[in-house]
Amino acid sequence: MNAIPPNQTILTGDRPTGPLHLGHYVGSLQNRVVFQDQHTQYLMLADAQAFTDNMGDRDKVRRNVLEVALDYLACGIDPAKSTIFIQSQLPELTELTFYYLNLVTVARLERNPTVKEEIRLRDFQRDIPAGFFTYPVSQAADITAFKATLVPVGADQAPMIEQSNEIVRKFNANVGQDILVEAAAVIPAMGRLPGIDGKAKMSKSLGNALALSASADEVSKAVKMMYTDPNHLRVADPGQVEGNVVFTYLDVFEPDTALVEDLKAHYRRGGLGDMVIKRQLEQRLQALLEPIRARRAEFAADPAEVMRMLAQGTDKARAVAAQTLSEVKAALGLNYF
Repeated sequence: MNAIPPNQTILTGDRPTGPLHLGHYVGSLQNRVVFQDQHTQYLMLADAQAFTDNMGDRDKVRRNVLEVALDYLACGIDPAKSTIFIQSQLPELTELTFYYLNLVTVARLERNPTVKEEIRLRDFQRDIPAGFFTYPVSQAADITAFKATLVPVGADQAPMIEQSNEIVRKFNANVGQDILVEAAAVIPAMGRLPGIDGKAKMSKSLGNALALSASADEVSKAVKMMYTDPNHLRVADPGQVEGNVVFTYLDVFEPDTALVEDLKAHYRRGGLGDMVIKRQLEQRLQALLEPIRARRAEFAADPAEVMRMLAQGTDKARAVAAQTLSEVKAALGLNYF
């Protein structure tokens, strides 16, 4: 990730469809803790967006709003520094989406690589919920409502920011004023953390994720199950480091890089068992997650206070979104009274 200019406005967030995991921590959460001391940061619990493919399990979305908020707080996100808000409680975002839909064609939405891939993964075929199909427009509303200049996303989400900026340019050209602001995608250097089963992506839905709220026993069990080198059948055998999830995780989480390189060399020449490297990784993950787990338990003991924090953040966010909506409506000539 390149150096970020100071005093930016950042919008990011998560769909509350389950607890956050190590992939979220590596890809975004640890950066958000740093950003909140340097920039104006809005963190959105995207419950309305989660409905686009979870309308049949609305309770899952509702209950995970609190769970994701707890993960935020446990990782060090401070509601006094970052504005945490619930998307569905800002009707201004829905109204902005309605106006922006008139600036986007169906053909353009169909060409969006992110939408195409998500449709393929969910096997929607042509039975695509309209809300899901148009969620790039909803995301543009989220971004522009706060006049965000930076949006941290994975590389696969970069086309969403591109489409949002297209909407910004079309709107500004249409009204003859620079009302909306373009945003730049901020893509983390790490990219996606692979799942513990060796799949390319750690995912709640694939069941190959290690939750930030995992107990010590769950961490131990997950590490023992991790994919290594299937051809490394005996300790004496040379092993392959590339594609070995344990070494991938050690590269990410073990700060002693010299130790990791020594382990890799030993594994490649043979004589190093999988359990040795797994014990090293478990030790590192337990050290990382134990304080997160402890802080989470403290906040979870008073869910009403967490919801109060969310209400305060949502009120603050709504005031900002309302100001942008007012400017948009005035530019469109919708200020009749």
